[in-house]
Amino acid sequence: MAIRVTLDRVLLERRMSLTELSDRVGVTLANLSILKTGKAKAVRFSTLESLCRELDCQPGDILVFDEEDDGSAAADDEEAA
Repeated sequence: MAIRVTLDRVLLERRMSLTELSDRVGVTLANLSILKTGKAKAVRFSTLESLCRELDCQPGDILVFDEEDDGSAAADDEEAA
């Protein structure tokens, strides 16, 4: 995936657990875990807004475009299915 999620880094910088963030933003721990591990296919703007509000950050602090990623991991996943 060309978009990388750096939520784990932001959480570490804020000394906040995923569980605490889940409680604060009202998103399930399972959904935040999917986002954190980069397995999410999409994210709602309302969710992104809530994350940024609670983490006091910008969307670009959580989502990063990685030009080096050629998408081969996604292609591998599709071939395996």
